[in-house]
Amino acid sequence: MNIEGKKVLVVGLRRTGVAAARFLAGRGATVTVNDNAAPADFDAERAALENYDIRFVLGEHKFGDFTAADFIVVSPGVPLSIPPFEAARRAGVKIIGELELAARFLSLPIVAVTGTNGKSTVTELTGVMLSNSGMRTFVGGNIGNPLINLADMSGGADVAVVEVSSFQLEATEKFHPRVGLMLNVTPDHLDRYSDMKAYARAKARLWMNMGPDDWAVVNVSDPKSLDTLRGCECRRMGFSIDLQPADQPRGWADGDELIAELNGSIEKISTTKMKITGRHNLENALAATLAARLMGASGQAIAEALETFPGLPHRTQFVREIDGVKYFDDSKGTNVGAVVKSLESFDTPIVLIAGGLDKGGEFEILKPLVKERVKAMVLVGAAAKKIEETLGDSSSVKRASDMNHAVKVAQKIADRGDVVLLSPGCASFDMFRDYVQRGEVFQKAVRELTG
Repeated sequence: MNIEGKKVLVVGLRRTGVAAARFLAGRGATVTVNDNAAPADFDAERAALENYDIRFVLGEHKFGDFTAADFIVVSPGVPLSIPPFEAARRAGVKIIGELELAARFLSLPIVAVTGTNGKSTVTELTGVMLSNSGMRTFVGGNIGNPLINLADMSGGADVAVVEVSSFQLEATEKFHPRVGLMLNVTPDHLDRYSDMKAYARAKARLWMNMGPDDWAVVNVSDPKSLDTLRGCECRRMGFSIDLQPADQPRGWADGDELIAELNGSIEKISTTKMKITGRHNLENALAATLAARLMGASGQAIAEALETFPGLPHRTQFVREIDGVKYFDDSKGTNVGAVVKSLESFDTPIVLIAGGLDKGGEFEILKPLVKERVKAMVLVGAAAKKIEETLGDSSSVKRASDMNHAVKVAQKIADRGDVVLLSPGCASFDMFRDYVQRGEVFQKAVRELTG
């Protein structure tokens, strides 16, 4: 892709936008960066780009910048449906994402991980498995390190493992993974997509350029994940912790072992020393194992990764035990499907802290689990009313004004042997910068509790 001398508009000035702008300007493009948020919000981002000749247009979208560009690079948080993009399309301007930009400049094999839940854990765990096998491994994408940064790495890498979101996949054309993983497809981001079909179509773009030499690793227990494969000519490797070999998965769980069938041979990997716990993490470990083996990781390297990988912050993360009550931070549980997996991880009574900014979640799905496992809910944020109206007959409900208040309320409700679980089922933006800040506030409040 020739970018020298091209007029390029980068839309969205956060981590992805900064990385894309730096790469483009460093290769001779004439770069304009645009974000309609207030200019005062971008002091750190502007400082990161101060050594580059870049024009900033902040606080508004100027249609002329969109229609005059040779091409546009859009950050994943910016919807492709906004009017300036419509104007750009009418003017014949190509719109791509940072993921696509990176794909034009990289030739190494890529493992791409998508799905509604579990993406980050599987991405990081697969990366550890490949690194343990002696491969120079780049781990990034939607997990926080934009793939375009790899094109700037002098040492390069042997393989890239990237988390890819539906937002990123929407703006791809030639992105071509060697191994693609579809972990699950459950309702999410329905504030951005018209319905589940539109969301699933965005996910299905993962397979768009994959062919007979590539591998699709797919959760065969999830019909919607299987549906995304329609028309894909790639080789398929199914996995499931529910189904047995007679049901055709190539990876499954049997007691304390993960079992993978590869090249006609059976490989067994013990899970007795796994640091990450919960049924959903068995599924995540199985998906990562298959992907890593397909890329050449050894069984020993995989076993070592499972024994040492501690999990990621804010993913059902143990925080503290006080007076016999254990507190867990699952702030990354930003959709209903994530809450399901988190609730399934415990067999003791749960005081659930939930709520935030609703993304069109179908909270009705939670009713059976809430009735069975949740002794009380403490609700916060903009979605509290909707959640109470939907689930209030399944468990007792308390309201809280903020996260600190919610933790104190939960402590009063919880008895010895219970779990207090933050798993919001919602986005964080009504009260916090992101899910990380929400989790940090929760953990701080928990640590400040007294017995």
